[in-house]
Formats: sequence, structure tokens, C-alpha cells
Amino acid sequence: MKKKALFLDRDGIINVDYGYVYRVEDFKFIDGIFDFIKLFLDNGFLLFIVTNQSGIGREYYSRDDFLSLTEWMLKEFKKENISIEDVFYCPHSPDEKCECRKPQIGMITQAIKEYDIDLNSSFMVGDKQSDIEFAINADISNSIYIGSNTSIKNYTYSFKSIIEAKNYLKVIIDG
Repeated sequence: MKKKALFLDRDGIINVDYGYVYRVEDFKFIDGIFDFIKLFLDNGFLLFIVTNQSGIGREYYSRDDFLSLTEWMLKEFKKENISIEDVFYCPHSPDEKCECRKPQIGMITQAIKEYDIDLNSSFMVGDKQSDIEFAINADISNSIYIGSNTSIKNYTYSFKSIIEAKNYLKVIIDG
């Protein structure tokens, strides 16, 4: 049976986006992110991170730097009894025109190959137009925009914060 999934952007959704975050000392979890994720986890969603990491392609940091931070982040999630199924990332700079950089759907294609996902029951959470376009391009039925940029469009839901999103979606997700 296909499973519903929660796809999360990283910078700006899981952690504060200070720009090209790749060191543990620069990583700060967004207030409320653990409770938000647990809402979906408790309701049978698989959890995935889908993140553009052009800092690798731009040589601001290495793939090993990214993977070390990711390993640390996943351990922090484990401490909160949150298990992330997988982390998909695009290491390319925007000018490389790859198929994996959001809003292209390479990361979703990879996830679908490895996991039996029902995109109609799934959610994508992001803070940029490319995240919302990614959801649309991949046929993920529900997109959640977190932020206050009024030029972002075509999302299913919009909230100013993760805490606000959790409080609203609790009724919908819990049924």
C-alpha cells in the first residue's frame, strides 16, 4: 500500500536560514519544527528532506561538510524520537541546469523509485517559490508555504510560522 509522505525543505523550514549553513555551530532548529514533524509522524507519514545545496556546487563548502551536518541533524531528530526516512539533496549550482534542483523533480523521482509514496496524500513544506513549484511539478497535492513573502503563489496553505502551521493543520491531519 502506498504511503503518504511529508517532504521538508531544509534551510528556512527545519533550520534558520543564515545562508549556506554547513556547520553545526551555525545550525539552529526553527521553533516548533519537532512538534510539527511529530504531528505528521504520528499520523503515519514518511518523512523526507529535499534540499537544494548549491553551496557545494559553488564550492562554499564540500559534500563532506554537508553530509557531516546532515548526520548530526539526523541524530538530533532521533533524540526527539523523529526518524527521517531519507535526505535528498541537489549539490549543483543553478547554472548547471540539472534535473535534481528544485523546482525540477529529480529528488521526487528518486524518492518514488526507493519508496512507495502516494503523492496525492502527501505534503511539501517550503519557504520559497521553487519549493511550491517543486510540489506542483511533482504532483504533490498539498504544498505549505511558511513565511511572509506576499509574492509567493500557488500554494495550498500559507502560514507565517511552523507553529501556526501545526496548530491549523492538526485538525486536518488528525481528522
